[in-house]
Amino acid sequence: MTKVDPYLHAVLLLHGAGKEVSEANIVSVLGAAGVQADNAKAKVLAEAVKDVSFEELLKNATVVAAAPAAAAPAAGGEAKEAPKEEDTSKKEEQAAEGLANLFG
Repeated sequence: MTKVDPYLHAVLLLHGAGKEVSEANIVSVLGAAGVQADNAKAKVLAEAVKDVSFEELLKNATVVAAAPAAAAPAAGGEAKEAPKEEDTSKKEEQAAEGLANLFG
C-alpha cells in the first residue's frame, strides 16, 4: 500500500467535516493522530489549498478510480470495445494535476 502524506489526510478530513482548513486545525488533527506536526508545513499547505475546489478535485479523482476495466468477450458473443487508453491517460493526468495543485 502506498503511504499518503498525513498532512493531506488532515486536509481531506477537515474538508469532509466542514471545518476550516487552517494551520491550527491541520496541526490539531495531526496531533490527535499522534503525529508531530511541523507548523511551517501546515501553514504552507493551508495557504496552498485555500482556493482549491475539493468537490471538483474529488470528482475527477473518483472518475479515474472508477474507470471500468475492459470486459472479456463472452463465448460466441462480441467483445465490448475497451475504453481508449488515451482517454484514461488524460483523466489520470488531470487527477494528478489536481492533486499536485494541493501542494502548490
